[in-house]
Amino acid sequence: MAKPGYGKRSAPGQQPRIRDDFALLPTRERYVAGFVDHLPDGAAMSVKQLAKQLPLYGQQAIGTALKALSVAGHLRRVRCSVGAGDETRWVFRTFWSRTARDNEWWNTYLATEDASRATAPTAAPEAPAAPGLTAPAEAPAPAAVPLQRTPPEAAADTAPETAPAVPPATPASPAAPPALTAATARSAAHSPAYLALAELGRKDIRLALSADDCAALEPQAAAWFERGVDADYLIAALTAGLPAQVDCPPRFVRRRLADKMPPHRPAGHSSPGTSTSAPSPARRLLVECTDCGRPGLPEALPDGLCRLCHAAHSESRQASSVDHAEIAAVKAHMANLRGLLKAP
Repeated sequence: MAKPGYGKRSAPGQQPRIRDDFALLPTRERYVAGFVDHLPDGAAMSVKQLAKQLPLYGQQAIGTALKALSVAGHLRRVRCSVGAGDETRWVFRTFWSRTARDNEWWNTYLATEDASRATAPTAAPEAPAAPGLTAPAEAPAPAAVPLQRTPPEAAADTAPETAPAVPPATPASPAAPPALTAATARSAAHSPAYLALAELGRKDIRLALSADDCAALEPQAAAWFERGVDADYLIAALTAGLPAQVDCPPRFVRRRLADKMPPHRPAGHSSPGTSTSAPSPARRLLVECTDCGRPGLPEALPDGLCRLCHAAHSESRQASSVDHAEIAAVKAHMANLRGLLKAP
């Protein structure tokens, strides 16, 4: 099972399970589809986890099978933002349908309010509630960071109350706050785009950037924030699917910032007028390319694949669709030639 709020999500309106559900698929895709169909909601759907459970195929074969199932209309990978304010983070889910659906059905379903509600169970705990209520719901690792930062802040808030008890024992303690405030001021002087770029090296050493690199790439990263994404989304998009070795991190990050630029939000979602409609744009939902992980709107990823992966998949299908009658004719012709060569 995946962490709470992640993993498999069953699409509505599926037909009852029968023996020949995936009979039209190839053997490998039928094998993977039958296994995924019997997984409960919330099960881990990463290629690595599926390969551990399916011993007949490795990670590369599982990834190819999932791409074929996406083209066949059985699944879509989705990124959804949950939470509010500083607690907002991106959640990765896989919508699964035993019944094959076309692109129009998937686009309509992912755009409806039902899909938004179905992807928001982790955002159910309200921020003003007590921390003890939000801790179990935000069990994933990203949620542990704000919970670990809170106790030191609370301790700092309570320190002045206990400090008068021993005033002579801590004469040097007042010198610490100016240093801390200076460091805080220096970090606050940088934009969120700069801080997100500086965080890349901590997430993955292959993308470690210098201060000059962060300053040079800051305008490109700021364009991402102008399109409604946050630092967690930017870091996840830049660090996903890295090669084994990155020779030039600044050039690599610059290229990814340009290639993976998220789309503009629709005009209807950017109106700041009414406060009642404010929570709905916060629940952004982007479809993720099943092959390379590139995010985008459902309309921009037909069959769950981006333009480049869709073109590569079409070429591979054309290359694999060889007429067996032609192969048999060629073999018969070659056999005839061998027979003629053996004749005296």
